[in-house]
Amino acid sequence: MRHSPIVLALLLALASPVAAQDFLQPLQDLVEDLSPRRPAPKPAPKVEPAEAASETKADDGVTEDAPPPIPRPRPAGLGTEAEAPPPPAEPPDEPEATPAAAEPEMAEPVAPAEPAAERVYQTACPALLSGLVVGKMLPPIAEGICGERSPLELDAVSANGRTIPLSSPVTTNCEMAGALAEWTADVDAYSRAAMDSPIAELTTGTSYMCRDRVGGDEGFTSEHGFANAIDLVGFTLENGESISVKDQWQPATAPEGKLLRQSHGAACGIFTTVLGPEANADHEDHLHLDLGCHGQTCTAQICE
Repeated sequence: MRHSPIVLALLLALASPVAAQDFLQPLQDLVEDLSPRRPAPKPAPKVEPAEAASETKADDGVTEDAPPPIPRPRPAGLGTEAEAPPPPAEPPDEPEATPAAAEPEMAEPVAPAEPAAERVYQTACPALLSGLVVGKMLPPIAEGICGERSPLELDAVSANGRTIPLSSPVTTNCEMAGALAEWTADVDAYSRAAMDSPIAELTTGTSYMCRDRVGGDEGFTSEHGFANAIDLVGFTLENGESISVKDQWQPATAPEGKLLRQSHGAACGIFTTVLGPEANADHEDHLHLDLGCHGQTCTAQICE
């Protein structure tokens, strides 16, 4: 039975390790000579640190090449004209200076609010609304104990279908204005009968005036102080004649005297106070007319 060299070598190795070593060495050399020679592996290219660092592994295990390196600048003088160096970078804009915190302005002192104007409560005058008298409302009058909340400035009255003016405007209350218009209508009718001429104008005297009573108890305020009285000095007729209380009260039998007495009597049915030349010396030149309260029920009248 014939054995191969490899088997014999194994047997010798088992019998004697030393003899086997001597026998196997030539055999290994022979095997190497008979084996086909493989090309020696090429040495791995030297990888630059920059290139090695640029290689990355993809998720599937394939190595991806790094991007090509940036070309180095060409030396001056080679090829075309040397590229101009990049312009120097502009210096960064200086940050705008933050303005210093403005000092808080001192708030201007606020003027105290003006108190709301007090509402004026006045009463409308029916005689003025209906045209029985001609005039206008005035602001309230307040003068110590005197005054009137709804005074009128009276310029004329309407009587018997005509407007009869006053010689000068008077300040009175609404009640006196209406009463004066009523009384003027009566006087105008008497004048037509006695003098054959109607009244053209009323000659007026004192109206509003803050003072005490004249010719009466001391310490009492006159009705003039409440715009509740009017003094009548006389009349002017349409025929141009003037009739004066002072000059024509007497003689009583004269047409002028009769007209003045008829006027006095008519007033006693309309006003609560009527004072004329026969009351006292203080009223010798006029007729005092007012709507003052007399008696507990204000229904008493004084007619002198």
